Amino acid sequence: MTHTWKVAIHLFDGDDPRDDHDVTKAHAVLTTSSGTRLEGHGRARRAPYDPDVPEIGAELAAARALREVADRLLRATSDDISELEHRDVQIAR
Repeated sequence: MTHTWKVAIHLFDGDDPRDDHDVTKAHAVLTTSSGTRLEGHGRARRAPYDPDVPEIGAELAAARALREVADRLLRATSDDISELEHRDVQIAR
């Protein structure tokens, strides 16, 4: 049996109104085959003296959003196992 999980990453570019930096934000959504959704957010900011390479900001923001999704998935797994075993379970990162 094969299960397909989908990940969507939405990227948003713009200026940070609090300072003079370019900002890229990412919103990652993992949807499992059973419909469970886990979300994560990431942010990258380019300082004025950094070269303007938008792909780097997108990569960094997406990586941070995916890391948050991965952490949430590990927590959900740990919680599921704890519930089954009736004891606290910690999964290594």
